[in-house]
Amino acid sequence: MSPFSFTLLFAIAVLAMVVTKLWLASRQIRFVAAHRNGVPEQFSSTIPLTAHQRAADYTVERTRLAMFEIVVSAAVLVGLTLLGGVGALDALLTGWLGRGYGQQVALVAAVLVITGVIDVPFEYYRQFGIEQRFGFNRMTKRLFFTDMLKNTLLGAVLGLPLLFVVLWLMNQAGSLWWLWTWAVWVAFQMLVLLIYPTFIAPLFNKFEPLTDEALRTRIESLMKRCGFAAKGLFVMDGSRRSAHGNAYFTGFGASKRIVFFDTLLARLSGEEIEAVLAHELGHFKRRHVMKRMLVSFVLSLVLLALLGWLAQRTWFYTGLGVTPSLDSSNAGAALVLFFLAIPVFLFFATPFSSLTSRKHEFEADAFAASQTDAQDLVSALVKLYEDNASTLTPDPVYTAFYYSHPPASQRIDRLMQHA
Repeated sequence: MSPFSFTLLFAIAVLAMVVTKLWLASRQIRFVAAHRNGVPEQFSSTIPLTAHQRAADYTVERTRLAMFEIVVSAAVLVGLTLLGGVGALDALLTGWLGRGYGQQVALVAAVLVITGVIDVPFEYYRQFGIEQRFGFNRMTKRLFFTDMLKNTLLGAVLGLPLLFVVLWLMNQAGSLWWLWTWAVWVAFQMLVLLIYPTFIAPLFNKFEPLTDEALRTRIESLMKRCGFAAKGLFVMDGSRRSAHGNAYFTGFGASKRIVFFDTLLARLSGEEIEAVLAHELGHFKRRHVMKRMLVSFVLSLVLLALLGWLAQRTWFYTGLGVTPSLDSSNAGAALVLFFLAIPVFLFFATPFSSLTSRKHEFEADAFAASQTDAQDLVSALVKLYEDNASTLTPDPVYTAFYYSHPPASQRIDRLMQHA
């Protein structure tokens, strides 16, 4: 392939991605707004019109911001690639640091900083504009920036050693460096899963043992029926940041634990909490987490093999605005360009991933209905839809493309078949 051909291919893919994203977002806005003044019949007795209208307005506001973010992100992507931004950074850092690991690490870090800084205004407005206006934000500005600093430091502590290892393998491990890198990546992912509940999550939230004995007894009985063993039941101070509620299990092996947001416990009854947890355990029993993990490992192997092939092609660099060195390693540039470009092409696989995820949600709901009263899960979901301002009337095409969970009407209909 010639550099021009690859440039043209990438430009077309970027344009197609941006147009598709904007078209889908505009569909969502129009559809939600058109159905703003009428609660779907199956929710007419449980969700008031004012709550439905609030959810519609919330969805529209978030989607409008997302449209602006799509345009800005695309402009940054084009600037870094087709307009030579990465190439200019590569040349500048080479002049300062020479060719070597320092220059390669600095290039990757510089691009991460640029893309991260671009995200900050959007996250800030999302939190203190939209979330604040609709009554969801509980976060102070100090906490917002503290979280950002913690995330940056955590990324450096975990990411820099990994980056050094990957660059060393790219430079020293021969033509099969990508296979060794994949093994390191899998080990790294497993390590993060192992330490997340006990070392990483507590950096951001407080976790207290569940003290409600009646609820604890109910949950332990459910876990026993489901054959699920957890290290503990914990309550997380989710209300410190948001009014949204959730429950999840995290870790694996001996480190598995079940976590409830305090906002969830404050809103749902014991029966409803049990039903929500039964849904989460359904993912465990149906091996959804394991399946997703295996798929991600296979996909990462394929992508690293592709990177190993592309890193040897001059047109890959020049087609994205970088002049590769002919007498030293281009590992840093290869990493940066690949991880900037590959999401553009993977975007078009989003509907397939979303479809699989929705299928898993239906399966988890069915499992929950087999272990608890389906009506309790329906009641819990209705409360969560209302409290989280989740629209009851999303655009069908937008839903098919993006939604990881079935829309409310489909989910409730399916659950009522088990009631």
